[in-house]
Amino acid sequence: MTKAVERNLIIGLDVGTSKVVAVVGEITPDNQLSIVGVGSQNAKGMDKGGVNDLNLVSESIQRALDEAELMADCRISSVYLGISGKHIECQNENGVVAINNTEITHDDIDNVIHIAKSVPISAERKMLHALPQEYTVDMQEGIRNPLGMSGVRMEARAHIITCSNDMAKNIEKCVERCGLRVDQFIFSALASGDSVLTEDERELGVAVVDIGGGTMDITIYTQGSLRHSAVLPVAGNQVTGDIAKIFRTPISHAEAIKVQYASALSRLASQEDSIEVPSVGGRPARIMSRHTLSEVVEPRMREIFELAMTEIRRSGLEEQIAAGIVLTGGTAKMQGVIEVAEEIFQMPVRVGQPVGIAGLTDYVNDPSFATSVGLLQYGRTMQHSQSNRTTESGNGNWWSRLTKWFQGEF
Repeated sequence: MTKAVERNLIIGLDVGTSKVVAVVGEITPDNQLSIVGVGSQNAKGMDKGGVNDLNLVSESIQRALDEAELMADCRISSVYLGISGKHIECQNENGVVAINNTEITHDDIDNVIHIAKSVPISAERKMLHALPQEYTVDMQEGIRNPLGMSGVRMEARAHIITCSNDMAKNIEKCVERCGLRVDQFIFSALASGDSVLTEDERELGVAVVDIGGGTMDITIYTQGSLRHSAVLPVAGNQVTGDIAKIFRTPISHAEAIKVQYASALSRLASQEDSIEVPSVGGRPARIMSRHTLSEVVEPRMREIFELAMTEIRRSGLEEQIAAGIVLTGGTAKMQGVIEVAEEIFQMPVRVGQPVGIAGLTDYVNDPSFATSVGLLQYGRTMQHSQSNRTTESGNGNWWSRLTKWFQGEF
């Protein structure tokens, strides 16, 4: 097997509550992303984005990595690691600097972002990202890139994302037990947005609702920038739990029934279609209609979307989401999910799948792979920026500082 660095490969690792996905992407000479390997395994030892059992999580990660390595014929040594969970916190902050030169330089931009992200955070927290939203130079507002402009005072507004330091360390330990290092932690919802959104949607205003197994991630973009993000501890596992309890079937069978037969809108499910429901304790299986199943699923799906709508209203950005809602995550594949979501959100809804990729697209052309593919796209953007900055400056100092902004180490 060849090493990833020899083929210019990027590896994204998404460790979710219900599934672990490893995706290998190769950057082509024209800076395109080609999928060359995919590994997917059921997750064990995770709950709502947090590690419950280091050994079980490490085993799940190793199996997914082995599968991806075999398909891509490579040896993986490092990964871009997605992180989510109710411990994620986000806020918007401002920074102001005086401009010392006649034109704004990279150092000026570096300094103003550093000031914006210098808000006090506790020792228990780790900074993941400091994402610039816009700049103000003197009296001119809404500037996307102030480099080279003239002025005496510059202000920046940035979206700050932090996580629990211990949560990050625990999942990093699981990766390191597999003999890998973490290139960078990336907020999973940020990766999902990179994977499924178009530039027009970001400009008009859009909300991404990523419904995973244990958590629901919400990100809101307006005018091309991320304005609000949140993680809610409700998701697809609540639906699975309802099926298991009401129909008295094991969790594993309830999950399979949900994936194959559930509908978020009961009127779309036929009374004529029957489902065999395994029982517990050696009792004989029972038969129920698909419509009965959907009558259990629909109220929970409505509750999930209502919680998402409450968060969107809390952000104060509801009126700015002109492009509507984009759903991702495995639960987004459920029949009737768009109809119920449009009824709750009262705006257009679509299911988002990864875009802008080549290669083995059939393996990842699914909303449940949005985060893992987004991790690759994020990594490619970072590497491409590194190459450009090194060429422009003649050294790596600027890129080093930019990387530290995103990683929260500056």
